[in-house]
Amino acid sequence: MKRNLAQVVLSTVALLIVLSAFLPDTDGGFSGIVKSADSYFPIWFSIIAVFAFVLGASSLIGSHVRKIKDRETDWQYSVVTVLSFAIVLIVGLAKLGGASGLEGDVSDPASVLGRIFSSVLSPLHATLFSLLAFYMASAAFRSFRIRSLETTVLLVSASIIIIGRLPFASKLFSFLPDALQWLRPDKLSLWMLLVPNTAGQRAVLITVSLGVIAVALKYILGMSRDMFGGQK
Repeated sequence: MKRNLAQVVLSTVALLIVLSAFLPDTDGGFSGIVKSADSYFPIWFSIIAVFAFVLGASSLIGSHVRKIKDRETDWQYSVVTVLSFAIVLIVGLAKLGGASGLEGDVSDPASVLGRIFSSVLSPLHATLFSLLAFYMASAAFRSFRIRSLETTVLLVSASIIIIGRLPFASKLFSFLPDALQWLRPDKLSLWMLLVPNTAGQRAVLITVSLGVIAVALKYILGMSRDMFGGQK
């Protein structure tokens, strides 16, 4: 019974969201009801998201506290995680350094939470992305080894785009006649980004969109029960 009720709620909400995108924007009739319901959905989703965050935080703290209690491998990092979570949660709920109460803004740069974000989280993000650059370079080196026609095309294309994005790329091969100016790395790389790359991205986007539609129809029509904890 609970699964059937969840399926009815899922199908109803999904159909209303889909219909709201196609029905005319009017105040009365069935279209007005659908548009009115669609305007309330973001509020309801935000309320549900709050409970999801609470459940996620409880699961996170519970798993790390258990890891600390059992002294599992690298339990020291769990201590850092729990302490960081507690400190940021207290600072955010108390709105330290900013206006308190409902009018307070936790994202205010002058608040303590804003300073934590700018002095701790932003540098950590920068560090993470700087490390990813080395991993990407290592992966590119392994991928660019000429072993087949596909890897050769990948190597040539990547080399042209990398050279074409350099500041002095416009000066390379500037001695070519006007009829062959399109061979300059800056122009050739721009063409590759705008034509083949765009075509490939659109093909992937269309394929992914069709897959999303198929999965959505599968859940809306109740053809899959695995998301409710049951068998397919």
